[in-house]
Amino acid sequence: MSLGPGAVEYLAPKAQEALKAARVVVGYQTYITLINSLLTHQEVVATGMQGEVKRCQAAIDRARAGQWVALVSGGDAGIYGMAGLVLELCAVQGLKVGQVDSNDELDFSLEVIPGIPALTAGAALLGAPLMHDFAAISLSDLLTPWEIIQRRVEAAAQGDFVIVLYNPKSKKRDWQLKAVVELVLRYREPLTPVGLVRRARRAGEEIIVTTLEHLPKQPVDMQTIIIVGNSQSFQYGPYLVTPRGYLAKYQVGDQ
Repeated sequence: MSLGPGAVEYLAPKAQEALKAARVVVGYQTYITLINSLLTHQEVVATGMQGEVKRCQAAIDRARAGQWVALVSGGDAGIYGMAGLVLELCAVQGLKVGQVDSNDELDFSLEVIPGIPALTAGAALLGAPLMHDFAAISLSDLLTPWEIIQRRVEAAAQGDFVIVLYNPKSKKRDWQLKAVVELVLRYREPLTPVGLVRRARRAGEEIIVTTLEHLPKQPVDMQTIIIVGNSQSFQYGPYLVTPRGYLAKYQVGDQ
């Protein structure tokens, strides 16, 4: 299930129901901490960074044993979250899973509960930077080779997509963002507007509006999401706007 950006008021009612009904809650320790106020009777199984396989397998094992399990994931579970890993593990183990209301004989039933992903939580704080086509790309090369990430960034830049960057920098990965900026600058103007949102919709929230050429100088970490505008994006006061094309189509302001 998806926790959204972290603050309880942005947790979907369906997700709250799932937490309340669960007998076991499994997740990354940081995310478990965010929902401590909602946990009462549940057994908690938490793991740290890079413990994704372990906690997903724990959730699968508990579900197969007949327990009602909530596997929590930040943002939306289907966007860089745990939904895919759970299904991959089930597939390689030959398990039969299906929807909660399925009439088939299953090893266990599974429901992916959506949530507010970081890209929309951050975009709302910046105004309307995702009003036209965009591409979301993670800069973490822990699971994806850097050469593939570079190709995806270049394709998005060349195609004039708004680009959403996840996992832009960590203590061990401190050069990738600068390399990406240099790559995007081949196709975008230096003054292209860029928005950075750190810890969107939770304690410690920070919002910065800058330009592509100044992006490498900004404070960035793994909790930061970056939105790089396309060739039409512009800054309006504290907001970023990417036009959809309405004003041009209907000739608004030409009279």
